[in-house]
Order: sequence, then C-alpha cells, then structure tokens
Amino acid sequence: MGFAKLSLKGRALKLLSQREHSRLELERKLAAHVEEGDDLAAVLDALEQRGFISADRVAESVLHRKAARFGTARVAQELRSKGLDEDIVRAATDQLRATELQRAHAVWRQRFGTPPATPQERLKHMRFLAARGFGGEVASKVLRGHGGQDLPDDEG
Repeated sequence: MGFAKLSLKGRALKLLSQREHSRLELERKLAAHVEEGDDLAAVLDALEQRGFISADRVAESVLHRKAARFGTARVAQELRSKGLDEDIVRAATDQLRATELQRAHAVWRQRFGTPPATPQERLKHMRFLAARGFGGEVASKVLRGHGGQDLPDDEG
C-alpha cells in the first residue's frame, strides 16, 4: 500500500517541522509541486496567519545557527537570501555588531591559534576572516591583538 501524495500544505508543514523557513524559501521549494487547482499563495497566507511562518523566528534561527561561525556581513546576506525584509535584517545585524570582535577572535583562534609569522600568513588570516563575513577593520584588530604587525598600507 503506497503513501498518499502530500498536499502543498502537508509539504510546507513537513519542511517547517525540520527547521524555520521563510515564505520565500517555502515558495521556492513548493513551486515544483504546484498542480492545477492549487493556490500556493493561499496556502502560505493561511500558514502565515496561523503563525507557522514567522520572519522573526527565521531570523532568530539563522542567528542561532550562524553567528558563532560567521561575521555580520555573511549572516545579513543569508537573511536577505531568505527574503526577509530590511527592518528584520537591520535589527539582526545591529544585534550582531555588539559581539563582532569577540566572534571574529573565536573563529580566528579556532582556525589558526597562533599569530601570523609573515606578511603572507597575515594576508591568509585576513582573507579567511573576510570570507567568513568579518570586515577588514575587525580582522585587523583580531590580528593586532595577537602580535600581528600592521602593514604600512593597512591604515584604517
């Protein structure tokens, strides 16, 4: 005996049971399953009205999962990719900026642990932090705090 095909609402609830999803993410994931007579927008509206879809919870979830490993810029990029409005993204990034230096230091320490010995190593450390979404000023402070020599062209 086979399983009945899941409705759009059933698929959406299954996705939401795994983790928080934004409306845009659900639209993207469910679009391939829309059949004649289905109204994806109405299904999503109903889920949103009942509190199953919450942009605030999506933002909290992303912060919880990503903040320890990534800088503010990278986390903000992920929030925007989920279709969250700019007010929510701004509130989240304001919250992250307060801990940016501590988080960058922890990520750097976990990856490298020792100060760069050469200008080439220092650039490697800077690139690593930049790829994780930490700004140049924060990366410089992290490396300065560990005996990293500032290069003459690294003013700022």
